[in-house]
Amino acid sequence: MEIAAVRPASTADTSPLVAVDHVRQRYSKGSGDDLLVLDDISLSLRGNEIVSLLGRSGCGKSSLLRIIAGLMPASEGRVTIGGRAVDGPAEEVAMVFQTFALFPWLTVLENVEIGLEAQKVPPAERHKRALAAIDLIGLDGYESAYPKELSGGMRQRVGLARALVVHPKLLLMDEPFSALDVLTAETLRTDLLDLWSEGRMPISSILLVTHNIEEAVLMSDRILVFSSNPGRLRAEIPVKLPMPRNRLDPAFRQMVDDIYALMTARPTGKQAQGIFPGTGITMELPRVSPNLLAGLMETVAGAPFNGHADMPALAGPLQMEIDDLFPVAETLQLLRFAEVAEGDIRLTEPGRRFVQLDPDDRKRLFAQHLLAYVPLAQHIKRVLDERGTHAAPASRFRDELEDHMSDTYAENTLRAVISWARYGEIFAYDEDSGVFSLDNPS
Repeated sequence: MEIAAVRPASTADTSPLVAVDHVRQRYSKGSGDDLLVLDDISLSLRGNEIVSLLGRSGCGKSSLLRIIAGLMPASEGRVTIGGRAVDGPAEEVAMVFQTFALFPWLTVLENVEIGLEAQKVPPAERHKRALAAIDLIGLDGYESAYPKELSGGMRQRVGLARALVVHPKLLLMDEPFSALDVLTAETLRTDLLDLWSEGRMPISSILLVTHNIEEAVLMSDRILVFSSNPGRLRAEIPVKLPMPRNRLDPAFRQMVDDIYALMTARPTGKQAQGIFPGTGITMELPRVSPNLLAGLMETVAGAPFNGHADMPALAGPLQMEIDDLFPVAETLQLLRFAEVAEGDIRLTEPGRRFVQLDPDDRKRLFAQHLLAYVPLAQHIKRVLDERGTHAAPASRFRDELEDHMSDTYAENTLRAVISWARYGEIFAYDEDSGVFSLDNPS
């Protein structure tokens, strides 16, 4: 689908609208060192441009957006908007959230007016401006409707109208299309860029958080790619493709492929020996089901890929975005069932063999690789082997993990190993008692 052209840049827009200088963000874990989420982020946003922050979940994109909006303070560093330091909620900024964030007891009109009411705009003026914003985003006729009467796309349009009605200089959008179905999201993207290209939105710039590579290439003048754990600015990519942009254009596909390759490149430095951050049992593991792992191997092994797939080509038919596909592919790499590099996934010999096996033999091969390549699984199995009761509480391992990662990551990591171990029938876990054991999982 073609996207409407963005308006040409103004030669007057020379000074940055937003400047982020050496921002770091840490969160207290309650024990041990604080969790570093953002590390030394410096960037700028000029007037009259759309910039995307692209990265995986956990790379701190949304935290950075909230720091820029003044909704949370940075642990270190400074943010300025129009040359003024941000200290508390910034009047020049409006935000559109992923989850719509509408008040269900208010009508569309009342939801749009709420920001103006907070700014103490007189009733007649806010009523006039709210009606104009509703008309602008294509919801005229729905002023008296309640959110429960609207589709997801219409609710997000209300969120957009509520942001635009306050006439901000900067519009922040935190994965605004990710909760929508594919067709609704595409329609809303197109309408948004039409309004932008026609100069009908009362804003200077848009800063968009996304984990959708194609969305970033479709919408952006620049793409800022973040790495994870902690979030660092890894690359700045200008998007110089002429408008309108078409997903099937070879230059468009090449840019998408290049970004996939960048985001799947092997890490350097202290993380170079493993895809997942940390070492030993402190590796943070994603909660990927064995069924997804097996399904991806089967897809890559089959036609037309025959064991070696370009990840963008794989993501399309599977309707999997970066946050869905990468954890599955990288878990296969951790288990040595696949290799991931330069935007491609290639099954290893064990991965090809897995696909050919019957269910019981698949379990045995999976168990061998889990114990060989996932230190936390080895650790739990060793503790259970050494104890006379062959049992241990989950809290014993959760506490160890929480010394090195947040409570949420520790829980997700433990849950991932529980799921994988159950599939491989290595050890059992009782949900009611919270105890691991070597009891027969069957």
